[in-house]
Amino acid sequence: MQTFSIISQKGGTGKTTLALNLAVAAEASGIACVIIDLDPQASAKEWSRSRERDAPVVISAHASQLDEVLATAKDNGAALCIIDTAPHSERDALAAARAANLILIPCRPTVLDLRAIKSTKDLADLARVPALAVINAAPPRGHLADEAVEVIKNYGLEVAPLILTQRAAFVHSLTVGKTVLEYEPSSKAAEEVRELFMLACKHSNMQSIESEAN
Repeated sequence: MQTFSIISQKGGTGKTTLALNLAVAAEASGIACVIIDLDPQASAKEWSRSRERDAPVVISAHASQLDEVLATAKDNGAALCIIDTAPHSERDALAAARAANLILIPCRPTVLDLRAIKSTKDLADLARVPALAVINAAPPRGHLADEAVEVIKNYGLEVAPLILTQRAAFVHSLTVGKTVLEYEPSSKAAEEVRELFMLACKHSNMQSIESEAN
């Protein structure tokens, strides 16, 4: 079993949206995926209750239970776990980072997000786990995303070559208990999610998962 942890010390970066969409992308590729929701707000868990489908399974847990929950997920056939974390919780975020094969750091192309990303990178460095920044909710026009990439690179953090654009489908789909892959499967938003999922598999050297997805 492999694990992605989605971490940002700043709120509002789109961690939960990214976790849910990547999990559905995994399931659509035939990969059994479990989401572990460490955020006390339990947004991922609430989303799962509004769904008509059982998968992906979402487990709400405390960081102190993480090892046990991961072991249970593996014993029950999960091939991938995606950990959704809360902002402003360094201890829990570090636990999620240490449990991961890959850390994904969503970042909106705004000054406040870019200033905050260094603290998240420091957690990844402390955990000694590969990390990949993901530009999220970028305006469809303009150069903000490109400028953000350069700022993040100056922190010594690798940036995903794929940029997630700000699209209404991400909001509307979650409202009805879906993701963009289910809400608008042929949309640009769904295409971006699929590409990011495959990129994450390749970036973390998950050959077995990558071959299944293909």
